Amino acid sequence: MTGVVETSWAGLLPLALAAVWLPLAACLSVIAARRMRRARSVLQSARSMAALLAAAPARPLLVMRDGAIDADAAFLREVGLEDGVGHLQQLAAGGRGLDGEDLAALAEELRSAVLTGARVSRSVRIANSDRVMEVRGGPAPPPSPAGAVLLWFFDTSSAEQEKVELARRLKDTGAALDALTHLIEAAPFPMWYRGADLNLGLVNNAFVTAVEAPSAAAVIKDGIELIDGPGSKGAKAAAQRALADDRPFSRNQPATIGGERRMLRLVDVPLGGGAVAGFAIDIQDLEDARFELGRYIEGQRELADRMTAGAVQFDPDRTLSFFNRPFAIMAQLDPEWLGEKPEFDRVLERMREQGRLPETRDFPQWKAERRGWFTSPAEALEEEWILTNGDHLRVVGQPLPDGGLRLFFEDRTEQVRLASARDTLLRVRTATFDNLFEGIGVFAADGRLYLWNRRFCSFWDLDESWLGEHPRVDELVPAMAQRLVNPTAAAQLRELVRSATNERRQGSGRLSMVDGSHFEFASVPLPDGNALFTMVDVTDSTRIEYALRERTTALEEADRVRTDFVANMSYELRTPLTSIGGFAQMLAGGYAGKLAPAAADYVGAILESVARLSKLIDDVLDLTQGEQRAVTIEHERIDLAGLVRNTVERMEAAAREKGLALNATIDPSTGVVIGDARRLRESIEHVLRNAIAYTDEGTVTLHATGDDQQVQIRLSDTGEGIDGDDQRRVFERFTRIGGTHGEAALGLGLPLTRQFVEAHGGTVDLQSRKGEGTVVTITLPRRS
Repeated sequence: MTGVVETSWAGLLPLALAAVWLPLAACLSVIAARRMRRARSVLQSARSMAALLAAAPARPLLVMRDGAIDADAAFLREVGLEDGVGHLQQLAAGGRGLDGEDLAALAEELRSAVLTGARVSRSVRIANSDRVMEVRGGPAPPPSPAGAVLLWFFDTSSAEQEKVELARRLKDTGAALDALTHLIEAAPFPMWYRGADLNLGLVNNAFVTAVEAPSAAAVIKDGIELIDGPGSKGAKAAAQRALADDRPFSRNQPATIGGERRMLRLVDVPLGGGAVAGFAIDIQDLEDARFELGRYIEGQRELADRMTAGAVQFDPDRTLSFFNRPFAIMAQLDPEWLGEKPEFDRVLERMREQGRLPETRDFPQWKAERRGWFTSPAEALEEEWILTNGDHLRVVGQPLPDGGLRLFFEDRTEQVRLASARDTLLRVRTATFDNLFEGIGVFAADGRLYLWNRRFCSFWDLDESWLGEHPRVDELVPAMAQRLVNPTAAAQLRELVRSATNERRQGSGRLSMVDGSHFEFASVPLPDGNALFTMVDVTDSTRIEYALRERTTALEEADRVRTDFVANMSYELRTPLTSIGGFAQMLAGGYAGKLAPAAADYVGAILESVARLSKLIDDVLDLTQGEQRAVTIEHERIDLAGLVRNTVERMEAAAREKGLALNATIDPSTGVVIGDARRLRESIEHVLRNAIAYTDEGTVTLHATGDDQQVQIRLSDTGEGIDGDDQRRVFERFTRIGGTHGEAALGLGLPLTRQFVEAHGGTVDLQSRKGEGTVVTITLPRRS
């Protein structure tokens, strides 16, 4: 039994061990499986962290207290270093890695951070490049050793560039905004800005000037609008419309700017946030220009209607847009039909029906060729149309830049006929030239003779065959010199031809030939640049001229002798006349005793006759001396109004004897003149005496007036007047004028009057008509 029991326990032991091991193994397997999953999770997390670290924009660097570093391989590659760098100072070596100065500053900051536990933040540069890295960090977290610092390096090169670029753009934007602000202020037209409430928030100087406000602040404070008065909603309504339409709103309105009515174009532009900006442009000049352009176009149309040439214009679509009356007449088309703006082809077809186009074999082809004028590159096309009735039209086509066409029609029928007549006239001219009494030669611009007549050859005794070679004027001068009394005068002919051809000046002169004949010549520039040389035989007229000159000289000598004789006789007559007057005065004074009444009357008549004769002699002497030398006058201050009044009073008795009314109107403006009182009194007396003598009935009127510069005395009568032929002779010496009263004795009054008045610097004017009386006007300056 004992053996059996031992055997049984020995067999059960493995089973017991197996029973114990199996749960233990299962438990270990579970634990192992959990750890494997945890390990795989940690590994996966580590891999994810590594991937995230690799993809992160920052690279880590662990720096120990002693300067040793644990560097990321990617970081080393980014700064240009290779693996194996183990110390902080090795990050800058051989021109690679970090900039030496920046690394030294970073090391100093790290030492301070280790002592104080502060955070590290600075920028470092990569050596020999434009790259910049931002360094940030602080004490390394456990399980890193004490005093270790974890740094993160961010590559901020692009950010720095963007930062610099943004700074530059900000600066440029500020400068642009400042320039724009100055530009708005300096703008010559009003500009404004409205806030969300549509009230004015900003205006420029032009706006302030336009509304005549003291300042921009006053404009904004008082809400002064450019167009509408304060408180009006017109300007705000336009801004609201621009905001509602979300696009600029423009309108034209008149305004008073600087006291002048001007037309403005106002534009409101919607901005973000409900604000509105606007500006105003003075378009008054544009409106004036538009008005003037309209007037110009209308004037051009009116001018076109007055042209002799026909004009018609077609639009790019070949419809008629304009025509004038001459075109309608030339084309024989109804203006009402043309007013319907027919197409180009229809116009040609209607003109063909009216017989106003030239005959062609293929009209459609001809019409297509004319249709091509619309797109022709030529500036102008010209044709001559000969119509079936013999009319000749010149047609000019002008393609327009917009694709249209303008046509001009000129009726040259009369010109063609005139050209034919001209050819006939040229032949007649040649025959006429050869039969003229004048010698004619035409010289070209180069001085060659290319046209002459037979008289020219005979006057100069030249060989016509030699002239056929068209010699120059220099070659003609020696041949001409042989025919002249003064051979050197031939050079004058050459100079005249040169002046007429080159300087376009006329010239003339006289030549004497050796055969005793005389010629007058002239050179005349012709429109074609040539010169016409003419010669006229004036031998007979020269002889007559010499005879007339001799006769004129003799007449002048006889007139001088007569004048001297009259002057001398006047002086001689004074001596006996003075004696007669003196003795007569003695008799009248009773020196020979008391005279009987009849004898006293006789003596009185003698004295009166002596006075008249003395006056007549004085007049003759004044007249003859005035012809020989200037009249000597006194220069004194004269009350002309009183002088005229006194003269009229002296002549009233003579007027009453003839039953005439002598009326005088002396205006206070007559005033004072400087001159010779005696001469002026005699001048007025002469005119009054003539007026009374030649007036049988009616009135003699005198009117005197003046201004600051002159005095005018106007004497008129109702006498019989003077014939037109006699009016030219009344101021001549010793002229006898016939009339119903007989002839004047000597005719001294008016010549003396003119002589005395002109000596004072004045004028005498006579106007008369037979049967209507005479008016004599004396004009005297204030100062002679």
